Amino acid sequence: MKNKEKYYKAFIKNRGRFNEIEVGEQLGLHEAEITEIITQLLSEYRIDYAIHQCCNYSLAKRSNRKKSRT
Repeated sequence: MKNKEKYYKAFIKNRGRFNEIEVGEQLGLHEAEITEIITQLLSEYRIDYAIHQCCNYSLAKRSNRKKSRT
């Protein structure tokens, strides 16, 4: 899913300034697609549910990301 990688890169660049839905909307994504992408990123341990400034998610710690790739 190419939108997932595009969203993830925008999410990193965002640094919590906008919430997760606004980040996706800036890319032209619909809320349902944004929710699906967030679900996938959570299951891949690339993001964590943790309030970070305006956003409800933050980047996962590196140790969590390494576990998902093994």
